[in-house]
Amino acid sequence: MKNLKYLKFIFIFSLLLLGCNEDESIQLIEPNHRVIVTSEMNFENTINIGEHIDFADLSRGIQSRLWTFPSEAAIIGGENGNTSSKDVVKGTFTKSGVFDVILNQTFNGNVYPNEDSTEPIQGRELDTTIVVTVLAPVEASFQMNYINEDGTTGAPLSLNDNAENEIVASKFVRITQNSNGSPTNFRWSLQGAKTEFLEVVDDPDAETDVRYTKLGTWDLQFVAARTRPTDSDTIYIKNFIKVIPSTEPVTLDRVYEYETETKIGLEFSREIDPATVVKEDFSVAIETNAGATIVPEIAGVTVDPNEGNIVIIELANEIMYNDDLVKVSYTPGTLTTLDLVASEAIIDAELTDFIKINLLESSAVDYSFETTTEKNWPYLGWGGRFELFDTTVSRDQARTGEKSLYIEMEPDGGMIIGNTEVDDNGDPTDNINFTVEKGVTYEMGIWVYIEDLGNVTGEANIRLYWRPGTNWGIGDNFTFSGTTPVGEWVYSSAIVSFSASGEASYMIRGVSTNTETMKIYIDDLTLFKLTSRP
Repeated sequence: MKNLKYLKFIFIFSLLLLGCNEDESIQLIEPNHRVIVTSEMNFENTINIGEHIDFADLSRGIQSRLWTFPSEAAIIGGENGNTSSKDVVKGTFTKSGVFDVILNQTFNGNVYPNEDSTEPIQGRELDTTIVVTVLAPVEASFQMNYINEDGTTGAPLSLNDNAENEIVASKFVRITQNSNGSPTNFRWSLQGAKTEFLEVVDDPDAETDVRYTKLGTWDLQFVAARTRPTDSDTIYIKNFIKVIPSTEPVTLDRVYEYETETKIGLEFSREIDPATVVKEDFSVAIETNAGATIVPEIAGVTVDPNEGNIVIIELANEIMYNDDLVKVSYTPGTLTTLDLVASEAIIDAELTDFIKINLLESSAVDYSFETTTEKNWPYLGWGGRFELFDTTVSRDQARTGEKSLYIEMEPDGGMIIGNTEVDDNGDPTDNINFTVEKGVTYEMGIWVYIEDLGNVTGEANIRLYWRPGTNWGIGDNFTFSGTTPVGEWVYSSAIVSFSASGEASYMIRGVSTNTETMKIYIDDLTLFKLTSRP
């Protein structure tokens, strides 16, 4: 029994000894994995001149490495000026531009890249190029010019202190921003101008016209800046502009519905002095579609606090309807512009713009032709002259967005198209509808751009129909003649009503009694629900 216990002891000891020897023989294999980062990697490695950027080689399995910087840069603490074998290096650049920093690495074996890849690169030696963009300091710069009567750019203004460049009140100047150092944010303080603070971000090279309206001598401040790498520059010019009184009469340019059906906006050619506005000098007359005339009480007359050339008339206990004819009059009193020019009499100036919402914007109809193709506006098979046309969704002209529908109507031709969904083969399926109400008056309109009018010799027009239940006698939405403007967008509409409530879809019909091909674009279909006086 004692011998057996002794043998068991020897056996266990031997196992323990063998286990210890096996542990000592295990070899830990380090993976070869390339990982390179920079302190500005989230900002496209962009820095200012003189600032530093840190580079780190976090790779595994490295035998050797060598960083090489361009001659316009230096490694802080580098072993040989522009080279280093350290895993972390700090570099500075003395010149603006785009530069390459190269890291040469030798690994123990095939290496995995630092991208999300499960396959190793077949090679032990790799060169990695890191592009660094070095920006020069921001230098604010701009040019300001007078504007000639024909709208062209005139003489430059002096940018010196106390220049007191004279400008007649209500006139515009043109600003061209040309700052250096890649700024992305621009801030203007233009005292005496229509908009005292002007911010330009998206298109810094665009020309911007600014109107000066307030008499006096004014300073200018312009700041150009960027957020990263952070830098900015400021231009401040003392007594830059001197606004002098105008001798031109003030004009009423527009009468429109202002924000609600109880307010009227009067847009004058320049800013009005609020202290000269007297309610009793104004009157409003509303002619209804039934032939009656209403003279509403005026609750108040004020100047828009943000747009000083807008005078707001607020009616008391009366609202305006789209089928009203609204007229505004002013009896000469104290109404005066900020540049001390008195307003002349206003007699029955008609309100021309009611607040209207295009119902197609909330429908499935691609009213601006941005997301559909010509296949969504197929030919409806009327035959005869109505098949003598071609349509294409085009980017050549667009009133809004980027596209419009281009149409060519052949000599003595025409067109008829509807609005439908299409299947995978491009064949029409269901109509694309909008919702209408019976007994409601609508304005149905279209914008047309004429590229080539041809030689109109008779009937030439566009009509907007609908299905089902269209009014074939609706009349022309757009009529072409020898005097129709060419090369510009023109709006035309018709007042319509629908025979039943429910869903309707567009049909667009054209006629071209013409000895030549007519070429037009159409865009921005409209459907406005009009309010009617009960």
